[in-house]
Amino acid sequence: MIRVLLVDDQALFRAGIRMLVSSQLDMEIAGEAGNGQEALDAVAAHRPDVVLMDIRMPVMDGLTATAEILARTEPPRVVMLTTFDLDEAAARAIRQGASGFLLKDAEPEFLLAAIRTVHSGSSVIAASATRELFAHFTPEPRPVPESYAALTEREQEIFALAARGLSNAEIAGREYLSEATVKTHISRILTKLSLRDRVQLVVFAFDHGLA
Repeated sequence: MIRVLLVDDQALFRAGIRMLVSSQLDMEIAGEAGNGQEALDAVAAHRPDVVLMDIRMPVMDGLTATAEILARTEPPRVVMLTTFDLDEAAARAIRQGASGFLLKDAEPEFLLAAIRTVHSGSSVIAASATRELFAHFTPEPRPVPESYAALTEREQEIFALAARGLSNAEIAGREYLSEATVKTHISRILTKLSLRDRVQLVVFAFDHGLA
C-alpha cells in the first residue's frame, strides 16, 4: 500500500482527494493536516510514503514544512500542490528536494499516476513542466561542479536530453538505443552527480547553466 499524507487548509479539497485515493486498491490515506505545522506532526506520527503538500497555508506554509520534512532521516517523497503552473514557490520547494509539483485542477487519473510514479522512484512528475518552471525562476548559473566532468561523452549527451524533459523512450529513439540502455545511463548519471531523480537533474542543469 502507498500511504499518502494530504496537507491542505481547504477541508473540501482534502475530502475530494481522500475519496479519490481511498478508492484505489494500492493506496490509503495515512493522515491529513490543515497546515505545515500539523504536517510535521503527522509525518512523524504516520510515516507516510508520499506527502501531497499545499504551498500556501496558515500557521506554517508548505515551503517551510517541506524543508523541515526533507531534512529528516528517511523522509517521504513530497509533491507540491499549486494553483498555477509557473509558481516560484514550487521552484523553491523542488530545489529543496521536493519530487515535483501538481496543479490542483489536475485530472484525477493524472494525480493518481503521479503518486505512483513518485512512490516508485523510477521517474518523476512532468520533467518537461519542471523545465518550463525553472526557465522562469533560475538565478545566475553557478560554476559547473567537477562531478559533471566525470560523465562520459555519451552520458553528457543523455544528460542534455533528460534536462530538456525527454522521456527514456524519446531519448532512446533519438540516440538509437534501447530504453533499458537509456535507463542504465540515467542511473549512472544520477549516481555520479549525487542526484535523487530526474527532477533534480533538471534543477542541476538550470542551476549550472547546462540546460
